[in-house]
Amino acid sequence: MVVEDPAPAAERQVARSPEFRTWWAERRVHQRTFGAEQFRHPVIGELTLDYEALTLPGDPDQNLFVSCAAPGSPSQHALRTLASWSLPPALPR
Repeated sequence: MVVEDPAPAAERQVARSPEFRTWWAERRVHQRTFGAEQFRHPVIGELTLDYEALTLPGDPDQNLFVSCAAPGSPSQHALRTLASWSLPPALPR
């Protein structure tokens, strides 16, 4: 795969589009706001979590990251196992 220098194309867009000029100046053009990431936990092993980054309307410099495992996936099972280790003991009835 050949990756070309994006600068010439960006310069053309900056000249043509006020919106792009603003996005480019803020460096928000290439910001990834969703996807999947893999983690390796030392006890339970590999986890794949989907994530979404939400920019807060009242403070655009703050982001809220939400991660979750796909329903029924090995990652969801592993996360539930981890969560069970920190649950308080059940109270007697």
